[in-house]
Amino acid sequence: MTVRVLIVDDQDLMRAGLAVVLDADERIDVVGEASDGPGAVRSVRELHPDVVLMDIEMPGGDGLSATRDIVRLSPGTRVLVLTMFDLDEYVFHALRAGASGFLLKTTPPTDLVSAVLACAGGEARLGPTVIRRLVENYVQRPPAGVTTGASGLDTLTPREMDVLRSMARGLSNAEIGADLYLAETTVKTHVARVLAKLGLRDRVQAVVLAHETGVAGGFDGRQQT
Repeated sequence: MTVRVLIVDDQDLMRAGLAVVLDADERIDVVGEASDGPGAVRSVRELHPDVVLMDIEMPGGDGLSATRDIVRLSPGTRVLVLTMFDLDEYVFHALRAGASGFLLKTTPPTDLVSAVLACAGGEARLGPTVIRRLVENYVQRPPAGVTTGASGLDTLTPREMDVLRSMARGLSNAEIGADLYLAETTVKTHVARVLAKLGLRDRVQAVVLAHETGVAGGFDGRQQT
């Protein structure tokens, strides 16, 4: 089953380059392109992509508003934010709006393909370095207008709390399984239950919540990249 991708960027050359890289992989099908936010929302309605690669800053409609609209209108579509900057304020707000992660525009082609496939499979995550920046810059000192709602953490079992803490460290399902001595299929079940109980869209939002509420604890220097 191929992953259907929509590419959104105001630069023709960037869209073309991304399309060449992604279409070269037989597991991915680039089904469309858009040059601004409103065009992205229209294309999602028409094409129903699995993943949207979304430029965050575009004239004629920003990627943040488009991300929010896409998440609301098409819950099955994942948004990966494209940016030139590592965790600027726009990216943080995009994550809060429901984006499943972000990629730098300098990401190597193989990593781009891996990220798209991972996102489509529900494995999109923020690496430990990015999580550290997120916590230091925005969770501990959130931008104006950002608030933390009720967490619902009291509904989680002890094992589900362990899984949440592992997600907050940026670990994949396989890494969580190795860390907690669980089968990967069991980890997937726990992750799904954590997200459902907390009313979260994906594990990126779980990372943010875990750090906002203090559940994640500090960084111990043993996190994997």
